[in-house]
Amino acid sequence: MWKYTGIQRPPFATEPQEGQESVWDYPRPPALVKDSRLIEVKHGDVLIATTTNAYRVLETASPPTVYIPPQDVHMDRLIEMRGSSFCEWKGAASYWGLSDHPEEGAIGWSYKNPSRSFSTIKDYMSFYPGRLACYINQERVRPQPGGFYGGWVTNEIVGPYKGEAGTGGW
Repeated sequence: MWKYTGIQRPPFATEPQEGQESVWDYPRPPALVKDSRLIEVKHGDVLIATTTNAYRVLETASPPTVYIPPQDVHMDRLIEMRGSSFCEWKGAASYWGLSDHPEEGAIGWSYKNPSRSFSTIKDYMSFYPGRLACYINQERVRPQPGGFYGGWVTNEIVGPYKGEAGTGGW
Protein backbone atom coordinates (compact mmCIF):
# COMPACT_ATOMS: atom_id res chain seq x y z
CA MET A 1 0.00 0.00 0.00
CA TRP A 2 1.36 3.38 -0.99
CA LYS A 3 1.76 5.78 1.94
CA TYR A 4 0.73 9.44 1.92
CA THR A 5 3.82 11.61 1.38
CA GLY A 6 2.62 14.88 2.87
CA ILE A 7 1.84 16.50 -0.49
CA GLN A 8 -1.39 18.42 -0.12
CA ARG A 9 -4.30 16.92 -2.03
CA PRO A 10 -6.46 19.37 -3.94
CA PRO A 11 -9.80 20.16 -2.26
CA PHE A 12 -11.77 18.22 -4.91
CA ALA A 13 -9.88 14.96 -4.25
CA THR A 14 -11.73 12.10 -2.59
CA GLU A 15 -10.48 11.39 0.91
CA PRO A 16 -9.18 7.79 1.04
CA GLN A 17 -10.64 5.46 3.64
CA GLU A 18 -8.71 2.74 5.47
CA GLY A 19 -7.10 0.43 2.90
CA GLN A 20 -7.44 2.95 0.04
CA GLU A 21 -4.96 5.11 -1.86
CA SER A 22 -5.59 8.53 -3.38
CA VAL A 23 -4.08 9.12 -6.81
CA TRP A 24 -3.40 12.62 -5.49
CA ASP A 25 -0.87 11.19 -3.04
CA TYR A 26 1.16 9.62 -5.86
CA PRO A 27 4.36 11.47 -6.80
CA ARG A 28 5.51 13.33 -9.87
CA PRO A 29 7.79 12.14 -11.35
CA PRO A 30 6.16 8.71 -10.95
CA ALA A 31 7.30 6.01 -8.52
CA LEU A 32 7.97 2.38 -9.39
CA VAL A 33 6.66 0.08 -6.64
CA LYS A 34 6.96 -3.72 -6.36
CA ASP A 35 3.63 -5.58 -6.20
CA SER A 36 3.51 -9.22 -5.09
CA ARG A 37 -0.27 -9.65 -5.30
CA LEU A 38 -1.71 -12.11 -7.83
CA ILE A 39 -2.07 -10.36 -11.20
CA GLU A 40 -3.95 -12.11 -14.02
CA VAL A 41 -4.75 -10.99 -17.56
CA LYS A 42 -7.20 -12.92 -19.77
CA HIS A 43 -8.79 -12.71 -23.19
CA GLY A 44 -12.03 -14.62 -22.73
CA ASP A 45 -10.96 -17.92 -21.14
CA VAL A 46 -7.40 -17.65 -22.48
CA LEU A 47 -4.74 -16.71 -19.93
CA ILE A 48 -2.39 -14.06 -21.32
CA ALA A 49 -0.34 -13.40 -18.17
CA THR A 50 -0.13 -14.31 -14.50
CA THR A 51 2.39 -13.15 -11.91
CA THR A 52 3.11 -12.32 -8.30
CA ASN A 53 6.16 -10.35 -9.40
CA ALA A 54 4.73 -7.16 -10.91
CA TYR A 55 5.52 -3.47 -10.57
CA ARG A 56 3.06 -0.61 -10.31
CA VAL A 57 3.84 2.83 -11.70
CA LEU A 58 2.24 5.45 -9.47
CA GLU A 59 1.82 8.94 -10.93
CA THR A 60 -0.11 11.92 -9.61
CA ALA A 61 -3.75 12.01 -10.79
CA SER A 62 -3.68 8.59 -12.54
CA PRO A 63 -4.61 5.11 -11.38
CA PRO A 64 -1.59 2.78 -11.27
CA THR A 65 -0.39 0.96 -14.35
CA VAL A 66 0.75 -2.59 -13.67
CA TYR A 67 3.81 -4.07 -15.41
CA ILE A 68 4.27 -7.83 -15.67
CA PRO A 69 7.67 -9.49 -16.29
CA PRO A 70 7.99 -10.98 -19.79
CA GLN A 71 8.63 -14.48 -18.43
CA ASP A 72 5.13 -14.38 -16.86
CA VAL A 73 3.43 -13.37 -20.13
CA HIS A 74 2.46 -15.82 -22.88
CA MET A 75 4.41 -13.84 -25.47
CA ASP A 76 3.47 -16.44 -28.11
CA ARG A 77 -0.09 -15.09 -27.85
CA LEU A 78 1.04 -11.54 -28.71
CA ILE A 79 2.31 -9.75 -31.80
CA GLU A 80 4.02 -6.39 -31.98
CA MET A 81 1.81 -3.72 -33.55
CA ARG A 82 2.74 -0.68 -35.61
CA GLY A 83 3.06 2.64 -33.88
CA SER A 84 4.55 3.95 -30.70
CA SER A 85 4.14 6.75 -28.20
CA PHE A 86 6.53 8.60 -25.94
CA CYS A 87 6.28 8.99 -22.17
CA GLU A 88 8.33 11.82 -20.71
CA TRP A 89 9.27 9.55 -17.79
CA LYS A 90 9.64 6.07 -19.29
CA GLY A 91 10.55 6.69 -22.94
CA ALA A 92 9.22 5.16 -26.19
CA ALA A 93 6.47 2.55 -25.85
CA SER A 94 5.93 -0.40 -28.20
CA TYR A 95 2.39 -1.72 -28.64
CA TRP A 96 1.19 -5.32 -28.67
CA GLY A 97 -1.90 -7.08 -30.00
CA LEU A 98 -3.29 -10.59 -29.80
CA SER A 99 -1.72 -12.93 -32.35
CA ASP A 100 -5.06 -14.66 -33.01
CA HIS A 101 -7.09 -11.40 -33.06
CA PRO A 102 -4.84 -8.65 -34.51
CA GLU A 103 -7.92 -6.79 -35.76
CA GLU A 104 -8.68 -5.88 -32.13
CA GLY A 105 -5.67 -3.54 -32.14
CA ALA A 106 -3.32 -2.80 -29.28
CA ILE A 107 -4.12 -4.53 -26.01
CA GLY A 108 -0.89 -3.67 -24.21
CA TRP A 109 2.49 -2.00 -24.35
CA SER A 110 6.09 -2.32 -23.19
CA TYR A 111 9.32 -0.34 -23.11
CA LYS A 112 12.26 -1.91 -24.96
CA ASN A 113 14.66 0.88 -23.99
CA PRO A 114 13.17 2.70 -21.01
CA SER A 115 14.81 5.64 -19.31
CA ARG A 116 17.35 4.84 -16.60
CA SER A 117 14.80 5.53 -13.84
CA PHE A 118 12.50 2.84 -15.27
CA SER A 119 15.10 0.33 -16.50
CA THR A 120 13.67 -2.20 -14.02
CA ILE A 121 10.58 -2.61 -16.23
CA LYS A 122 12.49 -3.10 -19.50
CA ASP A 123 10.38 -5.48 -21.64
CA TYR A 124 7.72 -5.80 -18.91
CA MET A 125 4.17 -5.73 -20.28
CA SER A 126 1.24 -3.60 -19.25
CA PHE A 127 -2.27 -4.22 -20.54
CA TYR A 128 -5.39 -2.14 -21.11
CA PRO A 129 -8.06 -3.32 -18.64
CA GLY A 130 -10.72 -1.98 -21.02
CA ARG A 131 -9.58 -4.40 -23.74
CA LEU A 132 -8.74 -7.49 -21.67
CA ALA A 133 -9.95 -8.88 -18.36
CA CYS A 134 -7.37 -7.84 -15.78
CA TYR A 135 -7.46 -8.93 -12.14
CA ILE A 136 -5.62 -8.04 -8.95
CA ASN A 137 -6.15 -10.68 -6.26
CA GLN A 138 -9.24 -11.81 -8.17
CA GLU A 139 -10.81 -8.31 -8.21
CA ARG A 140 -11.73 -7.37 -11.77
CA VAL A 141 -9.93 -4.16 -12.69
CA ARG A 142 -11.92 -1.29 -14.20
CA PRO A 143 -10.29 0.78 -16.96
CA GLN A 144 -9.15 4.33 -16.38
CA PRO A 145 -11.57 6.68 -18.14
CA GLY A 146 -10.49 7.97 -21.54
CA GLY A 147 -9.47 5.80 -24.46
CA PHE A 148 -5.70 6.32 -24.30
CA TYR A 149 -4.96 5.77 -20.64
CA GLY A 150 -4.07 2.36 -19.23
CA GLY A 151 -4.58 2.84 -15.49
CA TRP A 152 -5.94 -0.02 -13.41
CA VAL A 153 -8.84 1.10 -11.18
CA THR A 154 -9.69 -1.10 -8.19
CA ASN A 155 -11.70 -0.52 -5.03
CA GLU A 156 -8.52 0.60 -3.25
CA ILE A 157 -7.96 3.56 -5.62
CA VAL A 158 -9.79 6.89 -5.23
CA GLY A 159 -9.61 9.96 -7.46
CA PRO A 160 -10.88 11.75 -9.37
CA TYR A 161 -8.50 10.51 -12.07
CA LYS A 162 -7.10 11.93 -15.27
CA GLY A 163 -9.42 10.91 -18.13
CA GLU A 164 -12.72 11.56 -16.32
CA ALA A 165 -15.03 14.30 -17.59
CA GLY A 166 -13.60 17.75 -16.93
CA THR A 167 -9.98 16.60 -16.50
CA GLY A 168 -8.69 17.56 -19.96
CA GLY A 169 -6.46 20.29 -18.52
CA TRP A 170 -4.62 18.10 -16.03
